[in-house]
Amino acid sequence: MTINIPGAVKCGDCPIRHRAVCAKCDTDELAMLEGMKSYKKFATGDTILWRGEPLSFVASVVDGVASLSKTMEDGRTQMVGLLLPSDFIGRPGRAQVEFDVVATTDVVLCCFDRKPFERLVDETPHVAQRLMELALDELDAARDWMLLLGRKTAREKIATFIEMLARRSQTSGPNGSRISVLPMTRDQIANYLGLTLETVSRQFSALKKDGIIDFSDRKHVEVIDLVALRDATGDDSDGGMIV
Repeated sequence: MTINIPGAVKCGDCPIRHRAVCAKCDTDELAMLEGMKSYKKFATGDTILWRGEPLSFVASVVDGVASLSKTMEDGRTQMVGLLLPSDFIGRPGRAQVEFDVVATTDVVLCCFDRKPFERLVDETPHVAQRLMELALDELDAARDWMLLLGRKTAREKIATFIEMLARRSQTSGPNGSRISVLPMTRDQIANYLGLTLETVSRQFSALKKDGIIDFSDRKHVEVIDLVALRDATGDDSDGGMIV
């Protein structure tokens, strides 16, 4: 169920202000955005947008996590991406959405009617530039995902997934650890990473046994050793040859 939230927070006080599409906007540009935005809340499991439906609005994720997925003619579904706080939904200039967008946790969106926002993009270089940056970030993430699905081991896939959540998390635990919400069930994580449910559970347990992560409950993961977690992803961060 969609809930319109009255009295939405001002752009200048927004928790994603310096990461979202409005990050480079000046005071006058923020005022223009204030005049066209609305806040909407979606409960866990709600479909925010269906693939192929008319795109009446674009939006920034303020809080929560949503998934992007496509369903084939025979009913098979593949999750192809996650939307985290500050990520952008929709494409100016496109009248339809290309993926099913589903709330995997409770989600709050800052929404803009598509037509007025498209005019703003045409007239406001700061918004257009930031949209391009977000699109390039998304392209980089898609290329990383090709590597993950094509070449990484099960342990590396799980470590990469947790590292991504930790990198985007703003919650700190004891001794400087990072606590992240797990936005999906083990079964959804398995679908997202191309693994079985049993493999996901086994790799979580192995990383916990190695002292890299810990769980306070099934919804929260604490990164105990971020360096070891990054090593477990298999990524070559410095560009040198791994021997």
